[in-house]
Amino acid sequence: MDDLVPLVKSGLGLVAEGDRADLRQRLEQTLGRLANPDVRVIVVGEFKQGKSKLINALVNAPVCPVDDDIATSVPTVVRFGDPASAAVLVPRTGGTAEDGSAFERRPVALKDIASFVSERGNPSNQQGLASAEVLLPRRVLADGLSVIDSPGVGGLESAHALTTLTALPTADAMILVSDASQEYTEPELRFLKQAQRIVPNVGCVLSKTDLYPQWRTVADLDRAHLASAGIGDIPLIPVSSDLRLVAARSNDAELNQESGFPDLVAYLRRDVVGKAQSLRRRSVAHDLLSVADHLRLSVTTELSALQNPEGVPVLLAELEEAKEKADQQRKRSSRWQTTLNDGASDLIADMEHDLRDRLRSIQREAEAAIDAGDPGPVWDQFAEWIEQRVASAVSDTFVWTNERSQWLAEQVAELFALDEVPLPLLEVAGTDGVLAPVEEIPYLDPGRVSAAGKVLIGMRGSYGGVLMFGLLTGIIGMSLINPLSVGAGLLLGRKAYREDKEARLKRRQNDAKNLVRRQMDDVVFQVGKQLKDRLRQVQREIRDHFGNIAEEHHRSLADSVTAAQRTAATYRLQRDGRVTELQAQLTRIDQLSAQARRLVHRDEGLPQQPAAAMAAGA
Repeated sequence: MDDLVPLVKSGLGLVAEGDRADLRQRLEQTLGRLANPDVRVIVVGEFKQGKSKLINALVNAPVCPVDDDIATSVPTVVRFGDPASAAVLVPRTGGTAEDGSAFERRPVALKDIASFVSERGNPSNQQGLASAEVLLPRRVLADGLSVIDSPGVGGLESAHALTTLTALPTADAMILVSDASQEYTEPELRFLKQAQRIVPNVGCVLSKTDLYPQWRTVADLDRAHLASAGIGDIPLIPVSSDLRLVAARSNDAELNQESGFPDLVAYLRRDVVGKAQSLRRRSVAHDLLSVADHLRLSVTTELSALQNPEGVPVLLAELEEAKEKADQQRKRSSRWQTTLNDGASDLIADMEHDLRDRLRSIQREAEAAIDAGDPGPVWDQFAEWIEQRVASAVSDTFVWTNERSQWLAEQVAELFALDEVPLPLLEVAGTDGVLAPVEEIPYLDPGRVSAAGKVLIGMRGSYGGVLMFGLLTGIIGMSLINPLSVGAGLLLGRKAYREDKEARLKRRQNDAKNLVRRQMDDVVFQVGKQLKDRLRQVQREIRDHFGNIAEEHHRSLADSVTAAQRTAATYRLQRDGRVTELQAQLTRIDQLSAQARRLVHRDEGLPQQPAAAMAAGA
């Protein structure tokens, strides 16, 4: 990728000659992307599946804490660096991501990293760290590979899975780690299907093959599950981290091969780093070709006008017509603006309906379960089930909305394609913090009654029976308390206890339904607001992206008109010198275009990405 930097800098030199601040800004953004060549791979999975040890074995260093009673609490990023070092990132109050002030980087000793990223040293991330960073001089990381150890989500259907989905849009690849003790569960398959709709490259690792002799059977079952779920193209790589570490210590090539890690490293280099770099090259080539086309328009216009003065009126007429068309694109009444505004409104309405529909289904299912039994004794488990279903519904809605927003960008881009302009790559922000404002489901009385309470309830019911039947039997000379009145009191007391029990059950069921309804309303209120905000942000980004493109075209055509008009006042001697100067400038522009096209041809054998994926900033 190093050969791209001089190419972009030469483009910046040409832009400076043309005094095009808008094009310079685009190439400076391109240069900024090249300065950060990280290819991010997020390692995810359920609790204690061997994620941290997998990363340790991959880089042959104990960078992530591993123990039977230690879990990761903070994401840890492992990337290339020499010398080895470590740091933690702390959110900074008032900082923004745009100017790089959102986090404060605090260096720490490499041997102390476990006290910051593990549950033992930093339970539930009480220190409030955003992430940790470890730099190592390892060849496997030298091409820009960054491996991220994510906290165990404790079940991929839990609310914590939303945090995992948050990071996926910013990643180049995701690896799901599941050990060989059992085949894939339904939540794991569901999570994989969601992830494949968000992240461009998804892989699976079957860990701990050294502990389970039946790992080959489990691997076959997992591949069958992937195929039946419609995601059979996801690679599954069985590995043993312990064998890899032993092989590294003993320098045993055969044992290293048996560990399965050579296949994992090959996958990362070929399918992750290789494809990410190819996309980056094509993105740079796209920017350079677009900039060259803008610069060429002004230069060729002026050169043509100088070499063919009699054709200037016709040339000006054509340029003015094109300029008027570009000016139409900038107006709010343009077709792409109308399509964007209408599409965003429809998307917000559809998103809100989709979220409410999913939550109403959960509410109906929950109320049916409440009516079927007493929710009091099992309320904790019931509340956990509700939270899992709500988290699953919210993540489904976010993934669906992300796809719809991509579709909207493509619809707007089709109108721009008529003018052969580039397409954007836009996506809904992650689900980070979406459910944070939603309170936990409140406590429900379990409905337990002590033995003394039961006796008191029965006595209240039996009192009337004893008194009533005692008075009746008193007519025939029997005492107030006699066998008949006592028997009647016992029957009525038992009846009163049953009625009280049923009344308390109905009251708990009604209270439970009200708590569920309040929880759903709270989720709709909080999540709906955040989804609308993020969709409006998508709308603004699409508008600004295409608006900038329209401005670039309008500026280029306006400069061309000015250049053509300027030739009328150019004397013959000056004209010859200007022609020579313009021809030299055009030669440099053509050389830049040729080099950019070679970048595209170099990757012609790779799968082509959608046009939106090749836009600026991809």
